[in-house]
This record gives sequence, structure tokens and C-alpha cells, in this order.
Amino acid sequence: MSEKMRIRNEWETDHRRVEEITRKAFWNLYVPGCAEHYLAHVMRDHEDFLPELDLVIEDDGQVVGNIMYTKTKLIDESGREKDILTFGPVSVLPEYQRKGYGKKLMEHSFQKAAALGYDAIVIFGNPGNYVSRGFKSCKKYHVSVEGGGYPTAMMVKELRPGALDGHSWIYRQSPAMDIDERAVHSFDEGFERLEKKYCTSQEEFYIYSHSSIL
Repeated sequence: MSEKMRIRNEWETDHRRVEEITRKAFWNLYVPGCAEHYLAHVMRDHEDFLPELDLVIEDDGQVVGNIMYTKTKLIDESGREKDILTFGPVSVLPEYQRKGYGKKLMEHSFQKAAALGYDAIVIFGNPGNYVSRGFKSCKKYHVSVEGGGYPTAMMVKELRPGALDGHSWIYRQSPAMDIDERAVHSFDEGFERLEKKYCTSQEEFYIYSHSSIL
């Protein structure tokens, strides 16, 4: 990692670069192709989006990664709502992955999120990428999806220890994460052509995303 690495808020002039990074980072990872670059494009205009936590990481003046956050909610057994966070996409250019950039970006964002008064984050992803950053199974915090169930891919991180103690919670995803697949295809046509293909990581994520903790 370069000594000239720095983390800052995303600027409007970074938008296209961030979308290109996101596309390269997620291409063929979970499905043939990807939709995450379109999500990055549209979520900036959503009311749940948090510009304060829209961060990029630079290496020698070049943006090589990004993380974005939105507000979301937990509902306890009495119906009380609790404002929390979710993040995604979090992206690092493939040639910079496994070198500590994603770790630095996430850890910095956790500190900023806590400073803003948020005390919990819920995400969906491959546990192997996040348990080392302090995320644990949603079941350990009694956080389920609507209708019950503890998805293997759903993980929780407390930014304040004990923030979720004493309650059972239902996770309610922000509408910012809902996207139109037809719009994804149209948006993607404006980028460099990349081949869509099957990768074993897609089967791995399918297993995680379609299984639950008993």
C-alpha cells in the first residue's frame, strides 16, 4: 500500500470513476455481469443515502475504491423503529484487492459512522469478507428478516457494544436497494464491453444467500 494513500468524501467528479471501479470489482462475482454499478449510480439521489459516509480511497492521487452507506431500520418486538446503517456497494479495483485498501476504507467508515451517532450496521454478503471486520451472524444479535429466519449472508456489527441487547429485531431494508433490472441493462450499455460468464464465486454466494442459520 502506497504511503500516499488517503480517504476522503466522494466528489461529483468521481461519480463515473466510482461506477467503473464498482463494475470491475463486481463483474461476474455474484451473477454473470453485475448490477452494483447501477446501484451506485441511482442510490446517490435516494433520501436514505448518506453523503457523509460516501467515501473513496486514493492511491497516489488515483481513486481505487469506494464505500457507500444508506440508512435503514430495525423493528423490535414492540414495533419500535431503530435507525441503523447498511453499506454497499463497497468496491476496490481488482488489481488493488487483498492489499488492505478495503480494510482501511471500512475501518475509517466505521469510525465516521459511530461519530455520527449510529450504533449498528447490517449487511448481506460473503461472511468470509466481513467476519474479520467484526461482523457476526445476525442470529447472535436476534436480528431476523421479515417473516422470520436468519439468512447466512446477513451479518451485524455493533458500533457500540450492547446496542442491540435485550430485544428481538426485524431488519427492514431501505428501498434505496431496490433496482430495475431493465434499467441496469440500459445503463450498462454505456460502459466498456465485458464478457458475462459463470464463475465459482457465483455458486458460493448462491449458497450463502439461499441458506439460513437454524
